Amino acid sequence: MKPLLTANNLSVQFGGLKAVNNVSFEVWPNEVFSLIGPNGAGKTTIFNLISGLYRPTAGFVTFEGEKISRLAPYEIARLGIARTFQNIELFEHATVLQNLLVGRHCHRHTSWWQDLLFTPRVRQTELQFRRAIEEVIEFLELQHYRDSMVAGLPYGVRKVVELGRALAMRPKLLLLDEPSSGLNVEETEDMGFWIEDIKHDLGITVIMVEHDMGLVSRVSDRVFALNQGEELAVGTAAEVQSHPAVIEAYLGGAEDDGPPPGPRPGGGGDGGSPPEGGSMPHAAGGKHV
Repeated sequence: MKPLLTANNLSVQFGGLKAVNNVSFEVWPNEVFSLIGPNGAGKTTIFNLISGLYRPTAGFVTFEGEKISRLAPYEIARLGIARTFQNIELFEHATVLQNLLVGRHCHRHTSWWQDLLFTPRVRQTELQFRRAIEEVIEFLELQHYRDSMVAGLPYGVRKVVELGRALAMRPKLLLLDEPSSGLNVEETEDMGFWIEDIKHDLGITVIMVEHDMGLVSRVSDRVFALNQGEELAVGTAAEVQSHPAVIEAYLGGAEDDGPPPGPRPGGGGDGGSPPEGGSMPHAAGGKHV
């Protein structure tokens, strides 16, 4: 079996800042591969390199054996790579159904004049798209919100809608950028169920950026830890959490010989290797990268 996606010595530099420095990894079919690290570690930058929003300064990405680092984002999407974003990117003054239909746009092959005249081919394509969207709505249990305007939906539902729009593309690889960000405990648990079902029921490979180590531990097959754009460790969630370099990156140093603070209410940890089900703390004053 060959890897679905490979990052080969990826580097990207913005002026004098190396956001990602010589990073390599492989993602295998039908696995959940998680990227973790403090804010500013380079996780979202790697997503942007994979999806074509950034071009690497050095190295390249392959998908199904094909180099994709020089392709436009829409070309990468057509190959079967979909993503969500840290900040929800939906059309607020459109319905849930309309937002999900946007996810099918990369599969449209009719011309502008056929769309204008609404030819039989366009009607057939529209029906196919609607059937695909109804499957997504049923899968994510969004029936109640189908015709609701996104602007009036709770934040947690919007996160599911954005996930649905990515699934509407019927991707082979799904990039989830902090899927539990802003969700409460119950919504985060539901998100974990969706991710597991996406892998097991839909057969879609997932790469996930996430700070909630409870979610990471639950759904991930392998975890890749980064700090300041460089690899720290790769392995199972338990192996990576206990790795000395990972612990030091989250503590900001190993000078303190005292015990780490106890867990926050709700299972999070304020420092050190997070407790099972806890959250890796964000680096103080850091920015999402």
